[in-house]
Amino acid sequence: MKSDISENTYSELRESVKEFCEKRISPIAKAIDEEDQFPIETFRELGKMGYLGITIPEEYGGAGLDLVSQGIIQEEIGYVSASLALSYGAHSNLCLDSVYRNGSQHIRDSYVRKLVSGEWIGSLCLTEPGSGSDALSMSTRAERVDGGYVINGSKTLITNAPYANLFLVYARDGDRYTAFVVLDTDKGVRRGNKFNKMGMRGSPTGEVFFDNVFVPDDRVLGKPGEGLKVILSGLNAERAVLATLFVGIARRALDAALDYAISRKQGGRPIGDYELIQEKLAYMYTKVETSKMLSYRALRQVQDNPMDSLNSAASIMYAAEVSEYVSREALQIHGGIGYTRDMVVERLLRDSILGQIGAGTTEIRKRVISKALVKRYKEGWKP
Repeated sequence: MKSDISENTYSELRESVKEFCEKRISPIAKAIDEEDQFPIETFRELGKMGYLGITIPEEYGGAGLDLVSQGIIQEEIGYVSASLALSYGAHSNLCLDSVYRNGSQHIRDSYVRKLVSGEWIGSLCLTEPGSGSDALSMSTRAERVDGGYVINGSKTLITNAPYANLFLVYARDGDRYTAFVVLDTDKGVRRGNKFNKMGMRGSPTGEVFFDNVFVPDDRVLGKPGEGLKVILSGLNAERAVLATLFVGIARRALDAALDYAISRKQGGRPIGDYELIQEKLAYMYTKVETSKMLSYRALRQVQDNPMDSLNSAASIMYAAEVSEYVSREALQIHGGIGYTRDMVVERLLRDSILGQIGAGTTEIRKRVISKALVKRYKEGWKP
């Protein structure tokens, strides 16, 4: 991935994504949520636009850009439809980006172009029924056999699972961890329930079961036993990119609040003329801008150092909290009408809550930040 992208390139990309979102996603965003339907054709259009493979080199059909570019796309889609942005991130960052970075030439040649184009949908399989925040206590096992591995276990709360063609699966390999490319056509792969969620509706989340699934050696991602490194570097990128989704939600909530504060009148005056509303708007704006700066700073840090857990965890922790805060304040500014399904702020608040649960809970992020700070301080770093 390139790290010397010009600001002009970023600006042009943002305008391109905004135009696409306005024309192709905005008209269906409400229906995506209300009907809890994944817009698969619109998702594939993201591939045709080059957005799914934004970090993938041009030789594989990608755009050859970087994590900041991916964050821009995530933010702009998140502004219009957080659920579609979530599925975008799960495919483009969690699955495709990791498959390319860690995959062999065989894996790249066999699968990357299909994921870049949107012909195939990708999914990351890490969380299990008994291991959420403590992901490394996973019970899914990979047993070495002649020519490959046999995988047994299950994964749950997996984004894109109901539609995925390719699963990036982590399993215990003895006392180690190994990452595998598993296909939905592999014998023994079975999809479970699709979850009926509070928010992020339209981003399909489900279960995947692996019953004696044979995976050949040429579908090991990275090297056998080195899955932990793949997991940790992937989590850091995931947190930093996911942070921009919640920046997008917060921006949308602030826009909705401003529009309502200007147009809604009480006592013959726009409610935005009242000091209590002005105070809310002031805090909302400041928090949105701060979370945006922190998020893009983290993306640049992780771009240079994939093992940078400090900045990635800080960005998603703050962006998630801001997203929920700003959405809640926007609903408060709307008053009773904001509590109805007719207003976008109701959806924004529901969608924002995932930010403090997904990609590690807020509590886990605080632990990650604290440990990284102490380690750096002992090594001579000063705030």
